[in-house]
Amino acid sequence: MIEPKAFLELIKERRSIRAFLDKPIPEEEIEMILEAGRWAPSASNRQPWNFILIKNKNILKELARVTGYGYFIAEASFAVAIVGKTKVSGNWYVIDTSLVSMNMMLMAWSLGIGTCWIGSMNKDKAKQLLGLGKNDYLLTVLPFGYIQGGIPEPTYRHPLKNIIKEL
Repeated sequence: MIEPKAFLELIKERRSIRAFLDKPIPEEEIEMILEAGRWAPSASNRQPWNFILIKNKNILKELARVTGYGYFIAEASFAVAIVGKTKVSGNWYVIDTSLVSMNMMLMAWSLGIGTCWIGSMNKDKAKQLLGLGKNDYLLTVLPFGYIQGGIPEPTYRHPLKNIIKEL
C-alpha cells in the first residue's frame, strides 16, 4: 500500500494542465494510465466503458476544434476518449466512467504527466469524429502530455469545517 499522507499529497498537488511539451510519452507510461482506468470501480463490476487511445495529431487537432475551450488537446502527446456503454449499465455508466477518468488523471500526475478534464465540447461532432454510435456515451476526452511551464498554484478550497455536517 502507498503511504496515506503521500497519497493525500498527490491528490492535493494535482493540477489541471493546459500546456504540454512537444515530447512523446513512453508506451509503458501510457499503458499505466490506461491500466489505472481499467481498474476503476464500477457498479456490479460491469465495467461499462471503452477507451479510445488517440495519438494521431490530425485527430487531436480536429478534437481541439470541436471542444472549443479544449484547444490544448492539439498539443497533447495523446488523448483518451472515455466512452460509457449505455446498454451495459444503463443507470451507472456516467458515474463509472467518471471514476475511470479520475484514476487516469491521478496516475498521470504520479508520472509527471499533465491532463485536464474537458467538459465543454460538441459531443455529437466528437462522437462522429471518433466513430461512436448512438448508444455510446462520450464522457470526456482527456489530453495527456508533459507539463510545459510551471505547475499552477492551487486554487481555493473551502475549509473542511465549512463543508462537513456531523450527525
